[in-house]
Amino acid sequence: MSKNVNSMVDELVGTLTDPIIVYPGGWGESLPEWLKNAITLERLTENMKSTKGGEPTGTDAEACAYLNTASMTMPMDNDWSQIYLYVAGKTYTRWSKSEMPEDIRVDSLTDQQTDDLNRLKEWLYRRRTTARQEVERNERRQQKEEEAAKREVEQPALFEF
Repeated sequence: MSKNVNSMVDELVGTLTDPIIVYPGGWGESLPEWLKNAITLERLTENMKSTKGGEPTGTDAEACAYLNTASMTMPMDNDWSQIYLYVAGKTYTRWSKSEMPEDIRVDSLTDQQTDDLNRLKEWLYRRRTTARQEVERNERRQQKEEEAAKREVEQPALFEF
């Protein structure tokens, strides 16, 4: 297979198996199943966009999950609260969970908030792909060590001191 095809297959597998990046603090287990499923489906959609020449990035659902866990760990400033409510509203509506209540719905962001959200999505994408690459490296290293140990056992020692 060519490097490009391998890369495309790796990205596709990653959409299904990459970890969900959450804010450290122990709230990652509290994500609802529907949001975890939404993340996978949005990753698939994002993957299709990137195969057609788009730049790969994190998804709204991933940003929603990260900001959800961050909001449970520490207070957020006004800008990040607005970003969280915006992306949560989009995600909840897209996946037919509910409409955001009128009093907290955020329908648009400032240019700076949009830039911050885009940077967060890019960072989430890099974090999850880096985590995948680390797992792959560790698996290859472990496989090489197992093969070396197996060869050592199978190959009789010529000299024993």
